[in-house]
Amino acid sequence: MFQHISTHIFLTVLMYFFIFLCMRIMGKREIGKLSVFDLTISIMIAEIAVFVLEDINRPIYEGVVPMATLVLIQVIVAQLSLKSRKLRLLMDGKPSILISGGKLHRGEMRRQRYNIDDLLQQLRGQNIASPADVEFAILEPSGQLTVFEKEKGSSSSNPSGNSSAAAEHKKSDDNKGNKNRKIELPKNKIRYEGLPIPLIMDGKVQDQNLEMIGKTRFWLRTQIRQKGVSDFKNVFLCSIDHKGRIYVDRLDNR
Repeated sequence: MFQHISTHIFLTVLMYFFIFLCMRIMGKREIGKLSVFDLTISIMIAEIAVFVLEDINRPIYEGVVPMATLVLIQVIVAQLSLKSRKLRLLMDGKPSILISGGKLHRGEMRRQRYNIDDLLQQLRGQNIASPADVEFAILEPSGQLTVFEKEKGSSSSNPSGNSSAAAEHKKSDDNKGNKNRKIELPKNKIRYEGLPIPLIMDGKVQDQNLEMIGKTRFWLRTQIRQKGVSDFKNVFLCSIDHKGRIYVDRLDNR
């Protein structure tokens, strides 16, 4: 009896430390964000550990080997996904726009099986009372809802004529100062494609996104050169948001 109990205790402690080691090898991403692929791996590891604990006569390697195989698969896929956006989209999925400009996209909500109660609950959790106050609400592949509020006071009018004139004068000065940096984009297209839009990822130009915003590779090369980068292959990430602001991260910054 005592030997039977001690064997269970030993196996439980062993499985605990082995699973803990597996999660550390798989990385912090497993804790912060579980995609469908990550969740599948985690559930299978837990189930295999249960089989080992239920049958003490089962050799330990029958549990350890499958678990180690799953960890190896996860690590290999994670490394490959660093270099392939197509693989990332296949394994993790693509973000979905549920709200843009205060308007609900019911078709996308139906495709994601995301009901209005879930949406309102998520908005309340971020201290937002109404979808009308939301510029963008993006459902991430992990199931988390990322919300961008509308700029406060953007649609309100100034009661004073002098204040209005001053605002117009300031806006004119800002436009002159940012003439070379301000970029006009087709917002009606950008709103429904994601925020921000990647133009270069892992040194590869996203020509489909360039075409969507009506820009060319020549324009893109000019933009990255203004950021001090001479070639596309030296860019880890280049993106543009709905306001025309460009972000560039060099490969040598990693």
